[in-house]
Amino acid sequence: MNTASLLEQLRNLRVLIVGDICLDRWCRYSPAHAEPSRETGLGRTAVVQTETTAGAAGTIANNLAALGAGRVSMLGAIGDDGFGFELSRALSICGIRSDAVIRTPQIQTFTYTKLINDETGIEDLGRVDYINTSDLPAEVEDQLIQRFHEIADSFDLIIVSDQAETANGGVVTPKLRDVICQHAKRNLVWVDSRKRAEHFRNAVVKPNETEGEAASKRALGRVDFEALRQHMKSPLLIVTRGGAGASIFDHDGERLIEGAKIAHPVDICGAGDSFTAGAATALKITGSADQAVRFGNLIASITVMKSGTGTASLQEVLERENAGN
Repeated sequence: MNTASLLEQLRNLRVLIVGDICLDRWCRYSPAHAEPSRETGLGRTAVVQTETTAGAAGTIANNLAALGAGRVSMLGAIGDDGFGFELSRALSICGIRSDAVIRTPQIQTFTYTKLINDETGIEDLGRVDYINTSDLPAEVEDQLIQRFHEIADSFDLIIVSDQAETANGGVVTPKLRDVICQHAKRNLVWVDSRKRAEHFRNAVVKPNETEGEAASKRALGRVDFEALRQHMKSPLLIVTRGGAGASIFDHDGERLIEGAKIAHPVDICGAGDSFTAGAATALKITGSADQAVRFGNLIASITVMKSGTGTASLQEVLERENAGN
């Protein structure tokens, strides 16, 4: 199937993204206004401009919306706070449905605040992150599971974004993960998990090389991707390798699908999420792992040439595809 036909069919696809939704705050600060505080004597970080976007699971959703997916919905939990309001607005602006997202005062909204020097355009100060380190409240967990049961069958594809790097506090709890794995026995579920890939079963799993090696060592005590795939009872394991492309492990064996050669990427932040958006939808539409990886590589090759967690428009995808032919 060619790219134009794939994009046409993508317009009818209903996709649910389950997991950790983050608010990305891109704050430009002025060094010239870093005068000391009168109260503490400490120099201030003087933010002069702020842009907000949906991150983590939201980055996948943003890419799906930009590609023209017919319906993009989120299932997760965010704080009933100011950052939660900003995150809901950021999703709405992109046409992403958040009616299944739980807003609760029991947690704070997962937020990355990135500080960019207004004079140089460089992110040169440490991020200020708002994270949850306690177990997700049982009441919220039960609501998530109930909503998943209510809506999962109305979607063509489910993408799981298990992005929390803390041991506790993430949305994809063991109980929710078990429910998702049962659903994966009968419908396509695509999983992107930073720290817990080896615990998923029956799903397509996509770690990057570092994440995959760590998962294999945790599960097996060694790096063996085919054995990891069998351990997870996964029909398909895809290990992304940056600019080198991605390796496929399935019932047909192992093979590498090379990526586009990008000499000087602008920003690789979010490249894995844009790959997931492209590859997961292409897999659902075509049923071909090879074509899925090629399309994921194509989307990522566009987004790495943009600052921040960029997206690829329909026109950009077709232009990049034509340029490569």
